[in-house]
Amino acid sequence: MNDDFLDEIVGAGSADGARRGTRRDGRKERDRRRRSRRRRTVAALVISLLVLGGVGIGVWQWVLPALGNLGPTQAAPEDYPGPGHGSVEVTIPKGATGAQMGRLLAEQGVVRTATAFSKAFTANPGASGIQPGTYRMLLEMPAADAVTALLDPSNRVQTKVTIPEGFRVDQVVDRLSSITTISTDDIKAAMQDTSATGLPAEADGTYEGWLFPATYTFQPDETATDMIAAMVAKTVSVLDSHDVAPADRERILTMASLVEREAKTSEDRAKVARAIQNRLDIDMKLDIDASVAYGLGISGTQLTKADLAKDTPYNTYLHTGLPPTPIASPGEDSINAVLNPADGPWLFWVTVNPETGETLFAETYPEQQKNIAKLRQWQADHPSSSG
Repeated sequence: MNDDFLDEIVGAGSADGARRGTRRDGRKERDRRRRSRRRRTVAALVISLLVLGGVGIGVWQWVLPALGNLGPTQAAPEDYPGPGHGSVEVTIPKGATGAQMGRLLAEQGVVRTATAFSKAFTANPGASGIQPGTYRMLLEMPAADAVTALLDPSNRVQTKVTIPEGFRVDQVVDRLSSITTISTDDIKAAMQDTSATGLPAEADGTYEGWLFPATYTFQPDETATDMIAAMVAKTVSVLDSHDVAPADRERILTMASLVEREAKTSEDRAKVARAIQNRLDIDMKLDIDASVAYGLGISGTQLTKADLAKDTPYNTYLHTGLPPTPIASPGEDSINAVLNPADGPWLFWVTVNPETGETLFAETYPEQQKNIAKLRQWQADHPSSSG
């Protein structure tokens, strides 16, 4: 075998080897490309899934609710089912209409809507009788129940204060303070502003006799000034109803206060008023123990014979005429007695039975002495009595 032949064999083998190498390289490239395509496919799939997932969440969160809103909707109820709970105080102003009440109650959480209350107000024939004031109401109650609650006086939050006839100013202040919880200092401070309380000029800054005895109803937001002003206004109203001129008010109240402290019955008041006027007409001293005690700042039961000699402007045993101011708050019965005294010549009177208030009248001093003896006998028979 010659060399040329060998060269051919070797050459042929080399060509075949080259072709096989090329084919291997092609397969590798194709494998690489397939792996690359698979990676891209997986990545695309993952991205698609993420996108689809995000879209799904978006649909769930925003699209579906929006689509739901496109369908039929159920209106929110305008009234509470009841029965209500808790408690809240609501003030109904004077002259409020049903619609205004409804808005106020809705704002306070008593009723769900003003509309519901307005309908309930219209449906209740007694609703027009709702009075202004402060009421204690339930929260979230049916509108119809709210109307009924406002018509029930027991739901009103208010304070009633009764001032008895014959109380002095200091007693009135103490009574107000004990019931309303406003301090006596605050009440006295309010009384300093006579313009705010409406105290007339003829009172000369003194409230004694001007705080009318009556039962008053005060709302939670009323101040000491409001309360004192109400009492003064009541006194002025009563005097005006009896046609008492402003110039005569102080004199009438002073006389009436003496009558208030000296008599218990309407008949006796009219007689005491006449006896006082009879004494004034002849410049005779009034000799009224209650006035002397007032001037000394003590009660009538504490008065002694020695006290009758103590000089104060209110000592009617030492000074003629009326005391400088009223000595208490007279009631309308006593005011009426002064304006319409009984007819009679009496100059003296004495209560012979402190328990019943029986009072005897006399024209002369000897008659009076006999009546005083009856009082002394009663006192002897009742040693434990303060009378």
